[in-house]
Amino acid sequence: MSDLQEQLASLRRRIARIDRKYADGPTPSPPPPLFRQKPSKYYIEEWSNGQEVETEFGRHFEMERHFERHRRHGSMDISFLAELGHDLLGPISGGTVPSSAPTRWAFLDTETTGLAGGTGTYAFLIGVGRITDDGFRVRQFFMREFGEEASLLSALTAHLAEFDTLVTYNGKAYDQPLLETRYRMARARHPFSRLPHLDLLFGARRLWKLRFESCRLVQLENQILGVERQGDLPGELIPYVYFEYLRTQEAFRLVPIFHHNAIDILTLACLTGIVPQVFQAPTEVRLAHGAEMVGMARWLRTAERLDDALAMFRRAVKAGLPDDLLFRTLWDAACLEKKLGRDQAAVAAFSEVAGCRNPHRAAALEELAKHYEHRERNYAMALEMTRSAREFQDSDLLRRRETRLLRRVSAPRTRRLLD
Repeated sequence: MSDLQEQLASLRRRIARIDRKYADGPTPSPPPPLFRQKPSKYYIEEWSNGQEVETEFGRHFEMERHFERHRRHGSMDISFLAELGHDLLGPISGGTVPSSAPTRWAFLDTETTGLAGGTGTYAFLIGVGRITDDGFRVRQFFMREFGEEASLLSALTAHLAEFDTLVTYNGKAYDQPLLETRYRMARARHPFSRLPHLDLLFGARRLWKLRFESCRLVQLENQILGVERQGDLPGELIPYVYFEYLRTQEAFRLVPIFHHNAIDILTLACLTGIVPQVFQAPTEVRLAHGAEMVGMARWLRTAERLDDALAMFRRAVKAGLPDDLLFRTLWDAACLEKKLGRDQAAVAAFSEVAGCRNPHRAAALEELAKHYEHRERNYAMALEMTRSAREFQDSDLLRRRETRLLRRVSAPRTRRLLD
């Protein structure tokens, strides 16, 4: 057999083997999956105990969380909230919040797609807490996609109709303006015009800004209530997580956001049981820290309760203060003594401030110079105080005062003629 015939025979055998292998047809490959495997509890309806709610504007999702009255949130008994006075919010709001039952207060907080505000920022989760006979309840309104916003806002309006007062934390600067914008974008009327609004942030800052570096809600929750959050999601990450949910529709990503919102609202309610009581009876409430007393003294001074403010400043000094706050408080107390017309007490207070090196020393010496010049006509002493003040902080006003006092000291005295 020639070489050509051998090659042809080998080729025929190979072809025969291939034919036998695929005699029954090729093995079909599995079809590609039409969609990727969904994780467990993929949809929020499956993950939570909430429900889909339908309004005339469409659908959205709602869920409710209940904190039983026998539970505690840090140092606060939840059952205590139902015992708050009807007139509790009047003094801290300057009388703008009328008396109403605590069960008619709506504690509101939002989670948004950004922190800058504006028409491009959505409130995708709105929580409203309320005090009830069986504890504290938080209802959360959630939009699973942007198209559900109109339905969510409509349901929020209906829910807020059950309340007389709105309580927020930084809500006057952020939450309420943002929601008003969303209502305008949806061509709907917002429900906030009829609700007196207490923003607790202002009272909390007045009370605690001199004591703590930050008055953020989470900070006060830890420092005042003693709550240490576990597994909480930082606020700056919330928009990112929501956008990830929109992209993947993986509902389990939302667990920390719903928890964060509910705990924020519970903390807001508990602080509402603490802060306004201090403003209602600041001279009777037992304050533990000198810096808190200074904050309340400044508020009493603004409210023109000068005697109470002065007494609170004195309490703060006795309680103990850091040096920078101590000298400012001594200065404020001295100025109040002067304003109340207590000249000798004012001189003693200004002398105390002027007796050692501090930022208010020159101003205290100047006040003493004014007193000796105008009240006692003791120009020599006034001149001495003025020169001492110039050694620490010179100014044109002090130089003019010194020149005037020099003329008066050097002027010859004339004897009065007797009648």
